Formats: sequence, structure tokens, C-alpha cells
Amino acid sequence: MTATETVRPWLRLRSVPGIGNLIFRRLLDRFGAPMAVFEATRDDLLTVEGITPRLVAAMRQHARADEFSDREMNKARRMGCHIVTQADHRYPALLLQIPDPPPYLYVYGDTAAFPVSVAMVGSRHATTYGLTTTRRLSSDLARQGITVVSGLARGIDTAAHEGALQGGGNTVAVLGSGLAKIYPRENADLCHRIATRGAVISEFPLDAGPEPHHFPQRNRIISGMSLGTVVVEATRRSGSLITARMALEQNREIFAVPGSVNSYKSMGTHALIKEGAKLVTHVGDILEELPPLDRQQAEPPDANFSRPQVAITLSGDEQIVLDALSPYPTHVDELTRQVNIDAGRVAGILLTLELQGLVNQDPGKLFRRTDETPCASSEMETSR
Repeated sequence: MTATETVRPWLRLRSVPGIGNLIFRRLLDRFGAPMAVFEATRDDLLTVEGITPRLVAAMRQHARADEFSDREMNKARRMGCHIVTQADHRYPALLLQIPDPPPYLYVYGDTAAFPVSVAMVGSRHATTYGLTTTRRLSSDLARQGITVVSGLARGIDTAAHEGALQGGGNTVAVLGSGLAKIYPRENADLCHRIATRGAVISEFPLDAGPEPHHFPQRNRIISGMSLGTVVVEATRRSGSLITARMALEQNREIFAVPGSVNSYKSMGTHALIKEGAKLVTHVGDILEELPPLDRQQAEPPDANFSRPQVAITLSGDEQIVLDALSPYPTHVDELTRQVNIDAGRVAGILLTLELQGLVNQDPGKLFRRTDETPCASSEMETSR
């Protein structure tokens, strides 16, 4: 049987009006394969929960209706994509364990070699702290041989994919649209880069747009194909909390990165921590909750999964300025008021700290500590 003949019955059955993922799964559990469903008797079909005489009639009408199936398969082939059914070894194994897995996935790239995955999600309007933290965690996960799964959205999702690629690892983007309608459009180039080190996937037809109701459906796939979900920044009404709730329902681990107590963008993550999510400050917090699976590690981890630190000697004023900064941006005028040091002197200190990699400058004369500040000792401390 050719690949086309294998895939066509799956698309045909899913296209029957009234056949959703749950009923599709019940039919598979009862009959074993889509073609067997079409060959089943009316009485046998009616024994399946949710199957009505009207649905049986609809299935009979679709028994040879392949216009949709052929159109999708032909377009997928022209786009360089493929369709992976639940019967295909390339279908994500963990995803099969959720109550309503998609019968098939449209795939740009390859899903076959990624048995260990962790999802990372968060705000579309992330802070600099959220973005840098996401990139660091994703890069560290990638170096441990773990695939990073996210949703390609602006903000945290984009940073998660970029961090995994920067770490030389694999990443999977799950879309809330069809593969022919990449959303957001500015991430089209990122999609191509992801496909070289992982896959871009969707359960929606190729030309499906980014409809609002698609994204909650998309979120269950992100959590469902992952051992755990990390939420970096989320307000109390964030869609990322939907992903976390789905992960909980799927009996997967939930992680949350703490933020500033003054940031409303971290109120959702703080709520998750209060409810029992694992607090994450470095990659080791994630790894210690995962099963001891065989991961090919790009670099061996040490006990704390941290990089070697280099001691940097700072003057008294430099240490005061550094201590006054946090991972959240502070305007230079506000910083000057806090440290009570001459503005010209503060500007010079900030330049020195930036050159030493201790401080980053954002547009608008905003300054923040780097997320991985090397060990720093003041001249007064070293003279003791």
C-alpha cells in the first residue's frame, strides 16, 4: 500500500461532519483503522458511543469522497510537508496518551527523533527579563538533549525556539493555523530554521487561518507532546495558564519561573507556584523532575547545571550601582537617585559594567543586570 493510500482514509474520516477527535478515537479503538470504519456495518457503528444514525449516513456519503483528502495531500507534497497519522512511528508518542489526540498532524520537518520534550510558554508581550530567561533556559535544555516545544507566538514562544536553536538543539513549533498560513508572519524565517532542527506542526488543514478558537486546541498539543510545561511570564488571564491547566489534566509536570512581585506580567506564574507548580531558577530545577530517560547530552552537566564563573573585582561605587540594578530595566535617572552618586560618575560606571558583561542597556536609557552575573567582589571585600 502506498503512503497516499495509507493516509487518505484518515483524512476522509476526519472530514466527516460531526466526527471530532474524541469520536475518531472511539472508532479507532473499536475498529482499529479508518478503512475498517468505512467497511463496518451500520449496526456495528451504532455500538460506538456518540455515533448516531445521522453520523452513520454521513460516513456512508464520505466513503468515497476524496476531494478534500487529495487536495490536502497534493498541497502538502508541493510545500515539502508530510502528513503523519497515529499509526505512523513519527507521530509523537506522548501525544497519543491524551484523551483527544489529533488523528494526524501536518509536519514541516521531522518529529521522529525527539522522544524527550519540554514545553515552554508565556506572554506575547514579555519583558526583557522574561525573554532573556527563556532563551537561557531553552538553550540549556537543548544542550541536555531535550527538545523545546512552543507555539511560535511573539514574545516568550519565539524566545524559546530561538534559545533552543542557539543551544544547538531541537525545537518544535505547534501552530494555531495551517502550515500554509504561518502566524505571525514575521516568524516565517524562524519556521524554516526550526524545520532544519526539528519540526513545525499543525492539526489544522493547510489553508486554515489563525482563528481564535484554534489556539486553545493548539495548546493541548504543546503540553500533550511534552513531559512538562514551563510557564515563564503570564498574567492572571494569560492563555499560557490554559496550557498549564491542560498539562495538569494530562498528568504532566508544571513549572513556573518567578518574576518581580511588582510585575503584573508574572501574577499568573506566581499563582501557579502557590498552587504547587515547581519553581524554576535554572535548568536543574526542570531536569530533576523528569524521568531518567536516555538523553544524548551535548555537554555533561555538573551538580548545579551552571557554567564556570569568573571573579570580577569591582570598586565600591561599581558594586553599589550593580547592587541597585535588577533583571528588570531601571531608567538611569531613577538609578542615579537610588545610589546618590553623581550622574556623570554613574554613566561611567554603567559603561564599565556593560563592558564586563554585568549589565545590559535597553532602548530609552534603561539598564538591567544580566541574567547570569559572574561572581563580583568589591575592592573593600578583597582587601580584608
